[in-house]
Amino acid sequence: MGPLACLLSAVGFGLMAVLASLSYDDGVGLDAFLLVRFGLAGVVLVALAQAQGRLRHLTRRTVVTALLMGGVGYVAQAGLYLSALRFVDASQVALVFCCYPLLVMVSAVLTRRERASGRRVAALGVALVGVALVLGGAGSFDPVGSALAFGAAVVYTGYILVGDRVRADPIAFAAVVCCGATGTLLASSAVRGLPDLALAPRAWLWLVLVALACTVAPIIAFFVGLARVGPSVASLLSLLEPVVTVGSAALVLGEALGPWQVAGGACVLASAAVVQWPARARRRRSPLAVAGWPVQVEPATIEG
Repeated sequence: MGPLACLLSAVGFGLMAVLASLSYDDGVGLDAFLLVRFGLAGVVLVALAQAQGRLRHLTRRTVVTALLMGGVGYVAQAGLYLSALRFVDASQVALVFCCYPLLVMVSAVLTRRERASGRRVAALGVALVGVALVLGGAGSFDPVGSALAFGAAVVYTGYILVGDRVRADPIAFAAVVCCGATGTLLASSAVRGLPDLALAPRAWLWLVLVALACTVAPIIAFFVGLARVGPSVASLLSLLEPVVTVGSAALVLGEALGPWQVAGGACVLASAAVVQWPARARRRRSPLAVAGWPVQVEPATIEG
Protein backbone atom coordinates (compact mmCIF):
# COMPACT_ATOMS: atom_id res chain seq x y z
CA MET A 1 0.00 0.00 0.00
CA GLY A 2 2.89 2.39 0.68
CA PRO A 3 4.32 2.51 -2.87
CA LEU A 4 0.84 2.47 -4.41
CA ALA A 5 -0.25 5.43 -2.26
CA CYS A 6 2.85 7.39 -3.32
CA LEU A 7 2.17 6.69 -7.00
CA LEU A 8 -1.49 7.72 -6.72
CA SER A 9 -0.39 10.89 -4.97
CA ALA A 10 2.02 11.65 -7.81
CA VAL A 11 -0.77 11.30 -10.38
CA GLY A 12 -2.97 13.79 -8.53
CA PHE A 13 -0.20 16.33 -8.02
CA GLY A 14 0.98 15.83 -11.61
CA LEU A 15 -2.36 16.99 -13.02
CA MET A 16 -2.34 20.25 -11.08
CA ALA A 17 -0.03 22.19 -13.42
CA VAL A 18 -2.33 21.64 -16.39
CA LEU A 19 -5.47 22.50 -14.42
CA ALA A 20 -3.75 25.60 -13.07
CA SER A 21 -2.85 26.69 -16.61
CA LEU A 22 -6.44 26.16 -17.73
CA SER A 23 -7.74 28.19 -14.78
CA TYR A 24 -5.30 31.02 -15.56
CA ASP A 25 -6.64 31.09 -19.12
CA ASP A 26 -10.15 31.52 -17.70
CA GLY A 27 -9.18 34.52 -15.59
CA VAL A 28 -8.27 32.99 -12.23
CA GLY A 29 -5.56 34.90 -10.36
CA LEU A 30 -2.84 33.26 -8.29
CA ASP A 31 -4.27 34.48 -4.95
CA ALA A 32 -7.75 33.26 -5.83
CA PHE A 33 -6.37 29.94 -7.02
CA LEU A 34 -4.50 29.27 -3.78
CA LEU A 35 -7.31 30.46 -1.49
CA VAL A 36 -10.01 28.36 -3.16
CA ARG A 37 -7.73 25.35 -3.50
CA PHE A 38 -6.74 25.12 0.15
CA GLY A 39 -10.00 26.51 1.53
CA LEU A 40 -12.21 23.99 -0.25
CA ALA A 41 -9.78 21.15 0.43
CA GLY A 42 -9.70 22.09 4.12
CA VAL A 43 -13.49 22.07 4.40
CA VAL A 44 -13.74 18.64 2.76
CA LEU A 45 -10.94 17.12 4.86
CA VAL A 46 -12.18 18.56 8.17
CA ALA A 47 -15.70 17.31 7.48
CA LEU A 48 -14.38 13.85 6.59
CA ALA A 49 -12.06 13.67 9.61
CA GLN A 50 -14.73 14.94 12.01
CA ALA A 51 -17.35 12.51 10.72
CA GLN A 52 -14.98 9.60 11.37
CA GLY A 53 -13.77 10.89 14.74
CA ARG A 54 -10.16 11.19 13.59
CA LEU A 55 -9.41 14.70 14.85
CA ARG A 56 -9.52 13.73 18.52
CA HIS A 57 -6.46 11.51 18.08
CA LEU A 58 -4.21 14.47 17.22
CA THR A 59 -1.91 15.77 19.93
CA ARG A 60 -1.34 19.48 20.47
CA ARG A 61 2.20 19.19 19.12
CA THR A 62 0.96 17.45 15.98
CA VAL A 63 -1.65 20.15 15.40
CA VAL A 64 0.96 22.92 15.72
CA THR A 65 3.31 21.07 13.36
CA ALA A 66 0.54 20.58 10.79
CA LEU A 67 -0.52 24.24 10.97
CA LEU A 68 3.07 25.39 10.38
CA MET A 69 3.60 22.90 7.57
CA GLY A 70 0.48 24.16 5.82
CA GLY A 71 0.67 27.84 6.70
CA VAL A 72 4.37 28.23 5.90
CA GLY A 73 5.72 25.30 3.92
CA TYR A 74 2.80 24.34 1.69
CA VAL A 75 1.78 27.91 0.89
CA ALA A 76 5.37 28.82 -0.01
CA GLN A 77 5.85 25.71 -2.17
CA ALA A 78 2.55 26.12 -3.98
CA GLY A 79 3.10 29.84 -4.52
CA LEU A 80 6.56 29.31 -6.01
CA TYR A 81 5.41 26.43 -8.21
CA LEU A 82 2.34 28.21 -9.55
CA SER A 83 4.28 31.44 -10.08
CA ALA A 84 6.80 29.54 -12.18
CA LEU A 85 3.99 28.50 -14.53
CA ARG A 86 3.62 32.15 -15.53
CA PHE A 87 7.16 32.22 -16.93
CA VAL A 88 7.78 28.77 -18.45
CA ASP A 89 5.76 25.82 -19.73
CA ALA A 90 4.21 23.37 -17.32
CA SER A 91 6.47 20.60 -18.64
CA GLN A 92 9.67 22.46 -17.83
CA VAL A 93 8.40 23.51 -14.39
CA ALA A 94 7.59 19.89 -13.57
CA LEU A 95 10.98 18.61 -14.69
CA VAL A 96 12.91 21.21 -12.69
CA PHE A 97 10.70 20.69 -9.64
CA CYS A 98 11.19 16.93 -9.73
CA CYS A 99 14.77 17.32 -8.49
CA TYR A 100 13.30 17.46 -4.95
CA PRO A 101 13.67 13.68 -4.43
CA LEU A 102 17.42 14.15 -4.80
CA LEU A 103 17.38 16.96 -2.25
CA VAL A 104 15.38 14.77 0.13
CA MET A 105 17.79 11.88 -0.31
CA VAL A 106 20.87 14.04 0.26
CA SER A 107 19.31 15.76 3.28
CA ALA A 108 18.25 12.45 4.83
CA VAL A 109 21.78 11.07 4.45
CA LEU A 110 23.49 14.24 5.74
CA THR A 111 21.25 14.30 8.82
CA ARG A 112 21.91 10.56 9.35
CA ARG A 113 18.26 9.69 9.08
CA GLU A 114 19.10 7.26 6.28
CA ARG A 115 22.29 5.56 5.12
CA ALA A 116 24.20 6.37 1.97
CA SER A 117 24.62 3.58 -0.56
CA GLY A 118 26.09 3.00 -3.98
CA ARG A 119 22.62 2.92 -5.51
CA ARG A 120 21.71 6.31 -4.09
CA VAL A 121 24.98 7.92 -5.17
CA ALA A 122 24.41 6.55 -8.68
CA ALA A 123 20.83 7.81 -8.65
CA LEU A 124 22.02 11.25 -7.61
CA GLY A 125 24.53 11.39 -10.46
CA VAL A 126 22.04 10.21 -13.08
CA ALA A 127 19.40 12.68 -11.93
CA LEU A 128 21.79 15.64 -11.84
CA VAL A 129 22.76 14.91 -15.45
CA GLY A 130 19.06 14.80 -16.28
CA VAL A 131 18.31 18.16 -14.67
CA ALA A 132 21.24 19.72 -16.56
CA LEU A 133 19.91 18.35 -19.85
CA VAL A 134 16.41 19.67 -19.10
CA LEU A 135 17.66 23.18 -18.43
CA GLY A 136 20.28 23.16 -21.17
CA GLY A 137 17.84 21.84 -23.76
CA ALA A 138 15.17 24.45 -23.09
CA GLY A 139 14.67 26.50 -26.23
CA SER A 140 13.23 29.41 -24.25
CA PHE A 141 15.16 29.12 -21.00
CA ASP A 142 13.85 31.54 -18.40
CA PRO A 143 16.05 31.95 -15.31
CA VAL A 144 13.21 33.42 -13.22
CA GLY A 145 10.81 30.58 -13.94
CA SER A 146 13.49 27.95 -13.39
CA ALA A 147 14.59 29.58 -10.12
CA LEU A 148 10.99 29.64 -8.87
CA ALA A 149 10.52 25.96 -9.75
CA PHE A 150 13.78 25.04 -8.01
CA GLY A 151 12.79 27.11 -4.98
CA ALA A 152 9.55 25.15 -4.80
CA ALA A 153 11.60 21.94 -4.80
CA VAL A 154 13.76 23.20 -1.92
CA VAL A 155 10.73 24.16 0.18
CA TYR A 156 9.02 20.85 -0.57
CA THR A 157 12.14 19.01 0.59
CA GLY A 158 11.82 20.58 4.02
CA TYR A 159 8.09 19.85 4.01
CA ILE A 160 8.72 16.14 3.40
CA LEU A 161 11.47 15.84 6.00
CA VAL A 162 9.31 17.49 8.65
CA GLY A 163 6.28 15.41 7.70
CA ASP A 164 8.28 12.19 7.99
CA ARG A 165 8.74 12.83 11.72
CA VAL A 166 5.00 13.00 12.35
CA ARG A 167 3.00 9.91 13.25
CA ALA A 168 -0.67 10.79 12.95
CA ASP A 169 -3.84 9.85 11.14
CA PRO A 170 -3.29 10.95 7.52
CA ILE A 171 -6.78 12.39 6.94
CA ALA A 172 -6.82 14.37 10.20
CA PHE A 173 -3.27 15.58 9.67
CA ALA A 174 -3.96 16.61 6.07
CA ALA A 175 -7.07 18.50 7.24
CA VAL A 176 -5.04 20.59 9.68
CA VAL A 177 -2.33 21.19 7.06
CA CYS A 178 -4.91 22.63 4.65
CA CYS A 179 -6.45 24.71 7.45
CA GLY A 180 -3.01 26.16 8.19
CA ALA A 181 -2.54 27.06 4.55
CA THR A 182 -6.01 28.62 4.37
CA GLY A 183 -5.35 30.65 7.52
CA THR A 184 -2.16 32.13 6.05
CA LEU A 185 -3.92 32.99 2.80
CA LEU A 186 -6.85 34.62 4.62
CA ALA A 187 -4.45 36.68 6.73
CA SER A 188 -2.68 37.78 3.56
CA SER A 189 -6.01 38.68 1.97
CA ALA A 190 -6.94 40.79 5.00
CA VAL A 191 -3.89 42.92 4.33
CA ARG A 192 -3.84 42.91 0.54
CA GLY A 193 -7.57 42.59 -0.08
CA LEU A 194 -9.65 39.56 -1.00
CA PRO A 195 -9.00 38.15 -4.48
CA ASP A 196 -11.65 38.39 -7.16
CA LEU A 197 -13.86 35.29 -6.89
CA ALA A 198 -16.45 36.42 -9.46
CA LEU A 199 -15.34 33.73 -11.87
CA ALA A 200 -16.92 31.97 -14.82
CA PRO A 201 -18.50 28.52 -14.23
CA ARG A 202 -15.72 26.79 -16.17
CA ALA A 203 -13.09 28.48 -14.00
CA TRP A 204 -14.84 27.16 -10.90
CA LEU A 205 -14.84 23.69 -12.45
CA TRP A 206 -11.03 23.80 -12.70
CA LEU A 207 -10.76 25.03 -9.12
CA VAL A 208 -13.02 22.29 -7.73
CA LEU A 209 -11.04 19.66 -9.62
CA VAL A 210 -7.78 21.09 -8.27
CA ALA A 211 -9.11 21.07 -4.70
CA LEU A 212 -10.43 17.51 -4.81
CA ALA A 213 -8.30 15.59 -7.33
CA CYS A 214 -5.03 17.52 -6.93
CA THR A 215 -5.13 18.39 -3.23
CA VAL A 216 -7.43 16.28 -1.02
CA ALA A 217 -6.74 12.88 -2.58
CA PRO A 218 -2.98 13.22 -3.20
CA ILE A 219 -2.23 14.78 0.20
CA ILE A 220 -3.90 11.87 2.01
CA ALA A 221 -2.22 9.34 -0.27
CA PHE A 222 1.20 10.95 0.21
CA PHE A 223 1.05 10.92 4.00
CA VAL A 224 -0.11 7.29 3.94
CA GLY A 225 2.77 6.34 1.65
CA LEU A 226 5.34 8.46 3.50
CA ALA A 227 4.61 6.71 6.80
CA ARG A 228 5.14 3.30 5.23
CA VAL A 229 8.15 3.70 2.95
CA GLY A 230 10.12 6.66 4.37
CA PRO A 231 11.08 10.03 2.86
CA SER A 232 13.62 8.96 0.22
CA VAL A 233 11.53 6.17 -1.28
CA ALA A 234 8.34 8.27 -1.12
CA SER A 235 9.96 11.17 -2.93
CA LEU A 236 11.56 8.94 -5.55
CA LEU A 237 8.28 7.17 -6.28
CA SER A 238 6.78 10.63 -6.67
CA LEU A 239 8.91 11.04 -9.79
CA LEU A 240 5.87 9.74 -11.62
CA GLU A 241 4.50 13.27 -11.11
CA PRO A 242 6.50 14.97 -13.92
CA VAL A 243 5.59 12.13 -16.29
CA VAL A 244 1.91 12.84 -15.64
CA THR A 245 2.46 16.59 -15.98
CA VAL A 246 4.42 16.33 -19.23
CA GLY A 247 1.95 13.86 -20.73
CA SER A 248 -1.14 15.82 -19.77
CA ALA A 249 0.46 19.10 -20.90
CA ALA A 250 1.18 17.58 -24.29
CA LEU A 251 -2.37 16.24 -24.64
CA VAL A 252 -4.28 19.23 -23.26
CA LEU A 253 -2.04 22.26 -23.82
CA GLY A 254 -0.15 21.10 -26.88
CA GLU A 255 3.25 21.57 -25.20
CA ALA A 256 6.23 19.70 -26.61
CA LEU A 257 9.69 18.93 -25.28
CA GLY A 258 12.91 19.01 -27.25
CA PRO A 259 15.02 15.86 -27.62
CA TRP A 260 17.53 16.97 -24.95
CA GLN A 261 14.71 17.65 -22.50
CA VAL A 262 13.19 14.25 -23.20
CA ALA A 263 16.58 12.64 -22.55
CA GLY A 264 17.00 14.67 -19.38
CA GLY A 265 13.56 13.75 -18.09
CA ALA A 266 14.31 10.09 -18.78
CA CYS A 267 17.51 10.36 -16.74
CA VAL A 268 15.69 11.90 -13.79
CA LEU A 269 13.03 9.21 -13.85
CA ALA A 270 15.65 6.49 -14.25
CA SER A 271 17.19 7.62 -10.97
CA ALA A 272 14.15 6.19 -9.19
CA ALA A 273 14.71 2.83 -10.86
CA VAL A 274 18.40 2.88 -9.92
CA VAL A 275 17.46 3.20 -6.27
CA GLN A 276 14.47 0.88 -6.22
CA TRP A 277 15.43 -2.01 -8.48
CA PRO A 278 18.10 -3.75 -6.33
CA ALA A 279 16.35 -3.27 -2.99
CA ARG A 280 13.68 -5.47 -1.51
CA ALA A 281 12.47 -4.97 2.02
CA ARG A 282 10.12 -7.09 4.09
CA ARG A 283 8.39 -5.16 6.83
CA ARG A 284 6.66 -6.49 9.91
CA ARG A 285 2.98 -5.78 10.14
CA SER A 286 1.89 -3.61 13.05
CA PRO A 287 -1.56 -3.87 14.66
CA LEU A 288 -1.94 -0.11 14.23
CA ALA A 289 -0.98 -0.36 10.56
CA VAL A 290 -3.59 -3.09 10.05
CA ALA A 291 -6.14 -0.75 11.60
CA GLY A 292 -5.30 1.92 9.05
CA TRP A 293 -2.84 4.06 11.02
CA PRO A 294 0.33 5.29 9.27
CA VAL A 295 2.94 3.59 11.44
CA GLN A 296 6.60 3.42 10.39
CA VAL A 297 8.03 -0.02 11.25
CA GLU A 298 11.69 -0.95 10.99
CA PRO A 299 12.43 -3.53 8.28
CA ALA A 300 12.74 -7.08 9.51
CA THR A 301 15.29 -7.95 6.83
CA ILE A 302 16.82 -6.13 3.92
CA GLU A 303 17.92 -7.95 0.78
CA GLY A 304 19.93 -6.59 -2.12
